[in-house]
Amino acid sequence: MEKISEKLTDWIGRPISILVHTILFIGIFGLRFWGYSLENILLILTTALSLEAIYLAIFIQMTVNKTTKSLEEVEKDIDDIQEDVDDIQEDVEDLGTDVKEISDDYIEEDEEDDQIVLAIKDIEKRLEKLHKDVLAIKSGEKEN
Repeated sequence: MEKISEKLTDWIGRPISILVHTILFIGIFGLRFWGYSLENILLILTTALSLEAIYLAIFIQMTVNKTTKSLEEVEKDIDDIQEDVDDIQEDVEDLGTDVKEISDDYIEEDEEDDQIVLAIKDIEKRLEKLHKDVLAIKSGEKEN
């Protein structure tokens, strides 16, 4: 029953429906040529229009209900997506904090490495100086 109403609602919303209704209404007035009185024609037309209005109202309400249900599902999906976005944002913030900590650790390690390199270079210079002094002393001893 629901599939039939969906198909009918879809059909009523198309331009062909206007053409079919126009032909039906002209046909009802055409009953005059088959001997129906104007009163009977208006009675048939009024009854047909009233029944059609009732069914159209029902179809419209069914469509509204279906759309409302669909929108509720979309709203739920949007809420789920929003929660996911919030979680992702928190993860990104945590990653930013982790990257900063790693960067700070690296910089500290790098600074320690730089200090060690400077200390080694200083030791090398002192050793070179000591080596020169030792060589100078040895040269001086040999000369004496």
